[in-house]
Amino acid sequence: MAETESDLALLPEPRANPALIGREDAEQAFLSAWRSGRLAHGWLLSGPRGIGKETLAFRIARFVLAGGMAETLAPDPVAPMFRRIAAGGHSDLFHLARQINEKTGRRRGEIIVADARELCGFLALTPGEGEWRVAIVDGAEEMNRSAANALLKVLEEPPARALLILVSHAPGRLLPTIRSRCRFLPLRPLDDAALRNVLQPLLATLPAEDAALLCALAEGSPGRALALHEAGGIALYRDLLALLATLPALDAMRLHALADRAQAGEGRERYRLLGELLLAMMARLVRGISGGAATAGFEASEAALQKRLGAARGGLEQWIEVWDNLRRLFVRADAIDLEPRQTLISAFGALERAARA
Repeated sequence: MAETESDLALLPEPRANPALIGREDAEQAFLSAWRSGRLAHGWLLSGPRGIGKETLAFRIARFVLAGGMAETLAPDPVAPMFRRIAAGGHSDLFHLARQINEKTGRRRGEIIVADARELCGFLALTPGEGEWRVAIVDGAEEMNRSAANALLKVLEEPPARALLILVSHAPGRLLPTIRSRCRFLPLRPLDDAALRNVLQPLLATLPAEDAALLCALAEGSPGRALALHEAGGIALYRDLLALLATLPALDAMRLHALADRAQAGEGRERYRLLGELLLAMMARLVRGISGGAATAGFEASEAALQKRLGAARGGLEQWIEVWDNLRRLFVRADAIDLEPRQTLISAFGALERAARA
């Protein structure tokens, strides 16, 4: 039976999501490895945020924990196995992501070694219910060095009947030794037609111009589209573009007003989205300067901004360096939990200096 997604506003968490669109090739790759009898103990699922990596990881976990006898990875949402994993109640499944810091009450900027060691201890145990134990690490690139080294030991000497699934939005940040010991399974962004099909219930509620812009900003990721919509991402993109239009001398009032919206509480989600929107815009600038094709759906003023910034004296090499420095800034800021407002002001300061060069 064909799978469909409806009412994306109510899309469940990956562990409770029975639907996965456009990932048949990735599912078949795992099934082929499973049926060959030579299954890798470590799998690395990579790709942009929101394209179904974690949902696929839980599909694999259900399949393996249920004995691996089904013809496909598609779950039965009324089966006991599905309900137990959706509720986090299976003793042979371990899910690791950044945890809450008890001292601050906020999510840590990284996965720490104590959590990684707990996962390693879990995999070393005998399965309690079936033949396998499965661990999923969401945001594997967020492990600090000590946590990554602890996990590497499991990959170097994997326990029998233990499966480790790493979900990574930026696999290049993982230790090369970890990448080399995993079966690499990249997930590509959906094409425009598939994305619009998945998002159709949401797009139907938007003006045509906003629908096209949301699809462009989503870059093939349904999850990203939902996050943008829920956090007012279209308005945030337009505010960002209006601020950048004031380069090379940024409008200070606009800058501080935008940074003030990225404070504690719900503002932290706006901060994350602002960082992603800014990095994506800089990446499009670099591609545009290097002769890449223009992407439909974005505001016309972005193309004008690209043309103006591309004429700066430093040219392509300068903007590649700016993009890389901004990416590093946001990664470091997350790792040590820097104040979002100050991080954004620093990022825009770097852009201002480059535009004046």
